[in-house]
Amino acid sequence: MFLTLSASVLSTLHQDYPGKVQFIFRQQIQPWHPSSTLCHEAGAAVLRLAPEKFWEFSRTLFDHQTEYFDVNVVKETRNETYKRLAKLAGEVGVDEGQVYGLLEVAEKPGEGGSLNIGNQVTDDVKVMVKVNRLMGVHVTPTVLFNGVVENSISSSWTGQQWQDWLKTNVK
Repeated sequence: MFLTLSASVLSTLHQDYPGKVQFIFRQQIQPWHPSSTLCHEAGAAVLRLAPEKFWEFSRTLFDHQTEYFDVNVVKETRNETYKRLAKLAGEVGVDEGQVYGLLEVAEKPGEGGSLNIGNQVTDDVKVMVKVNRLMGVHVTPTVLFNGVVENSISSSWTGQQWQDWLKTNVK
């Protein structure tokens, strides 16, 4: 859905429906795909450092998504996966070192001996999860229209199906 929307819907949305449609993209972590969290954390790091690069990074990540599927990350540490994600961010012009700095999990306990310290974008992820829960989003993709989950929209929709739906529903 992301690829279809970014390639054939979003570019003309404001032109076709001026002042009528606001598109909000929210990241939705899928806990049954453990590396999903790491990919979303990388997106959060890019948003912090270079928000204007988020869409380009997301597109690049989608192009490389299979490299982050379970079988392809199972033998590497979390920080090794973060290094690869930071390198991917570097490919779209975001400082690789800064991205990794936000993602890296320290190997030593935190203040007061805390062992579950997360990284510099852990709080961002908590907000993502809380907002999505409040909105009734539990799976991806989920589309809301006027604040209500729209179950008729499918991840397999073509750009034309999106255009037809928008024409029918946006007044």
